[in-house]
Amino acid sequence: MPSSPTAERHTTAASAKEPAVDWTRLVVVLTALTVLTRLPSFARTPWNPDEGYLATQARQLADGGVLYDTVVDRKPPFVPLLYRGAFAVFGDDSLWPLRVAAIVAVLVGAVLAASIAARRWGERAAWTAGVCYVFLTIGLKPEDTQAATFEVFMLPWTVAAIWYAERARWLGAGLAVAGAVLSKQTGGAVLLPVLALLWQSRAGWAAFVRVSAAAALPVVSAAFAFDPGRFLYWIATGSGSYLSADGAGIKPLLRALAGVGLLTLAALPLVVALVRVVRSRAAAPPGTRAPLCGTADLWVWLAASLGAATVGFQFFGHYFLQLVPPLALLGAAALHELTARAATVALAATALVACGYVGWGFTDSRAEVDHARRLADTVRSYTDRKDRVLLWGMHPEGYWLSQRSPASRYLTAGFLTNFSGGRGEARVGERYAMEGAWPHFERELRRRPPELIVDDSRGKRYGVQQIPTLRRHLARHYEKVATIDGSSFYLRNSPKIRSSRAGHAPPAR
Repeated sequence: MPSSPTAERHTTAASAKEPAVDWTRLVVVLTALTVLTRLPSFARTPWNPDEGYLATQARQLADGGVLYDTVVDRKPPFVPLLYRGAFAVFGDDSLWPLRVAAIVAVLVGAVLAASIAARRWGERAAWTAGVCYVFLTIGLKPEDTQAATFEVFMLPWTVAAIWYAERARWLGAGLAVAGAVLSKQTGGAVLLPVLALLWQSRAGWAAFVRVSAAAALPVVSAAFAFDPGRFLYWIATGSGSYLSADGAGIKPLLRALAGVGLLTLAALPLVVALVRVVRSRAAAPPGTRAPLCGTADLWVWLAASLGAATVGFQFFGHYFLQLVPPLALLGAAALHELTARAATVALAATALVACGYVGWGFTDSRAEVDHARRLADTVRSYTDRKDRVLLWGMHPEGYWLSQRSPASRYLTAGFLTNFSGGRGEARVGERYAMEGAWPHFERELRRRPPELIVDDSRGKRYGVQQIPTLRRHLARHYEKVATIDGSSFYLRNSPKIRSSRAGHAPPAR
């Protein structure tokens, strides 16, 4: 493979011995910062529907459910199984073990980023990269950063992939890529900078085969463990309508701008420093220009991560967390070029902005959480612990909060109507459902009818009255008994006497 002066400089830097760093002190500081920046996560449960979804899945698995069969989602298995394991050890009534696991995940990513920076630019850069990594992981809306969900557990795998690759440990790099993919599909974007490092180091085809095999084998093994057809359907081929942007209008663009804007604000001192350094290099006389040493793969990583965040055109805020590792490392490289005083000022400014995001986390609106808790209280008042319920909406945390089992494997109406909060109400209806979903859903309703159905659409286009099949089913078998916060509750018609329970239920209004 061809080489270049840039590649040779990078290879020299990557193969050099990592400078002495007081790792004990650095890890202690990063641990303290990670705990402090994630304290808001303990003040609210759940933070977003993904947490409620994962918690409900974990209970389904504990009750004998089978992933990608009776327990389904469009995500790989690592995080659902992590929730299941945490619930098995600590109980399933609280998410605090997952909050702690999220702290560990952020800390691991920060330490690995610091190690990468130390190897390339020295001790000061190690501190900068680690600290900036921690600060940037909260640089979006609190519901996107404080939740213990997919991206939080994906990030350390992506950093580990680069950490192994720059040390020419290609087997480890490939396994880390696989870990990222099994946390969330878009984690596979880190393969591009890994291959960039492989090309720059002129490692050859043997290294390429090791990376590819190590990245593919765990994913293929997972597919066979959960049935290849079902696995492929749920994490890839079954989401065609969901990933389409047809008819979405301007809403996805606005969401994308909001996500990029918030993360840019969190990293603004680093971005300013990076722009300043790049412009000064570009203005240098011909023959003296040189790019930032050891950053070519980081630019590839940043571009690949940005591309991954666009998949599906949903642009949920947490998608942009994938940009944090390369952005933190590029910021460290830029501050390395500045004087110690200028770098300190930039880092202090980043810390100040991070304080604002932490404060936002403590003061963020609890309206949706409060609604979910009132809904759960009402569900409990109409049902027994053994009863199954159907929550027709996009907030599956109601199952977990009410401690009631779902009547269907489809935990949100999105699978059956193609509704998505990221895209809005474009292409919504029964005909846009996942292939084969409605026949399966109708069989579930006939086989084990839910005692209670809750229309939690609250005026959205996927509401029960706009879904003919479900509307007819309700008319035949259910009666409306209450309306709470705009959510309608339908109790199954049955000779079974419920007077003792209904007497405590909220009246319809």
